[in-house]
Amino acid sequence: MGATGIAADDIMGIRFLLNGKPRDVVTSPTTTLLDWLREEAGLCGTKEGCNEGDCGACTIMVSRPGPDGRMEHRALNACILFMPQLQGAAVRTVEGIAGPDGTLHPVQEAMIAHHASQCGFCTPGFVVSMAVAHANGVRADDDTLAGNLCRCTGYAPIIRAAEAAAGAPVPEWMTVDAGALTTPGGGGKPVAGAFLPGSEDELAAWYAGNPGATLVAGATDVGLWVTKQLRRIGPLAFVAGAADMRYIRIEGGEVHVGAASTLSDLHAFMAGQHPDFAELIRRYGSVQVRNAATIGGNIANGSPIGDGPPALIALGATLHLRHGDRRRSLPLEDFFLDYGVQDRAPGELVTGLSFPLQPDRLRCYKLSKRFDQDISAVCGAFNLEIEGDEVTEARIAFGGMAATPRRAVATEAALRGAPWSDETIRRAQAALEEDFAPISDMRASAAYRREAARGMLTRLYAETRLGTGFTRILEVQP
Repeated sequence: MGATGIAADDIMGIRFLLNGKPRDVVTSPTTTLLDWLREEAGLCGTKEGCNEGDCGACTIMVSRPGPDGRMEHRALNACILFMPQLQGAAVRTVEGIAGPDGTLHPVQEAMIAHHASQCGFCTPGFVVSMAVAHANGVRADDDTLAGNLCRCTGYAPIIRAAEAAAGAPVPEWMTVDAGALTTPGGGGKPVAGAFLPGSEDELAAWYAGNPGATLVAGATDVGLWVTKQLRRIGPLAFVAGAADMRYIRIEGGEVHVGAASTLSDLHAFMAGQHPDFAELIRRYGSVQVRNAATIGGNIANGSPIGDGPPALIALGATLHLRHGDRRRSLPLEDFFLDYGVQDRAPGELVTGLSFPLQPDRLRCYKLSKRFDQDISAVCGAFNLEIEGDEVTEARIAFGGMAATPRRAVATEAALRGAPWSDETIRRAQAALEEDFAPISDMRASAAYRREAARGMLTRLYAETRLGTGFTRILEVQP
């Protein structure tokens, strides 16, 4: 067995660009890019810090055509990125951010000019994150760098460097990868350890025949099984090559979201539909995590503290599943049966979800110890229809209050048909006791969670009376 826990003969061939040059690599499916870069490619600029996708020291740039055919540049964490996920992509490490002749990238020049590096361990990750944002024309520096941790320099000079580089043109060498990408993603032949499907049909057929396999989308969770738990996993199917599972479209009065859509994809869409949901996603992990994590994985994981399901349940989402050629759908709230148990048969995959196109009434509140990149103690999502002064409809869901994401059915009933008033809010707060019996754990006590959920109802009432919302009234930790 290799260090990753998968048999040494379970290897597969991967083709991608590395710093502008084609590479053909034969490796174990669970070899991470970070390990391969440092141990095989001899590129040690990419650093190992946390080895779980939190610190950003291993940030690299991955480019490939998106669903619309245009090149996408994404910052990703190399420490939890398996090599097969790079099939057909272009990768740039910190060694490839400078030009072939050694000319520094504008962000590198700015880091020097603004004295933005001390020990330097985290600097390569910062440089790559900044270079990706620079290539994409993104200037939300606090968001860009929320997933890059520094404990020596301090963030002020780093932010000043990002601001100073923002107006410089993108260097030519950062644009050449698009013309050199000739190998499409997906379509890989099955090997003993893994499969790279090129479509949903290929994935469904393979998974039905390999029901004990693990599906890997962004690897933001599965990656830790290897790097932290040292688990032996396999066989594997890598979902990213199934490009037809990555879409967000409005059709027939509904929003349809493919399971392979990333949280970054969903964030961009929700910003124009349900801004509170977009703000909730912005606080989900880091840019690097959101660029990799998929909404299908977020749901299929079944975590009781995943931030996606409460908001989607409040929107009335329907989940779509497939086993071979058989398809079925169910309300998203019915998918979660118990802690770690979902209504999904072996070999059945989540293909997507849909929810009604509707006016924006959604309010989402995330309570966590840190504002950025932290797991929720309580996450509440509220979708109320109020006509005149009466609540005509209510859909409410919470994460962190039970063993699964769950609707607050009794709370909804206390609101539905009642006047929108202080007294109604008090009745709804009392009804929360019927809906939830939270536990105490390292993130919060049961009593704290109950009080937090009641407070969210109070906040909802205040905000609707003011005609404002989370993203417009508050930009600090609740």
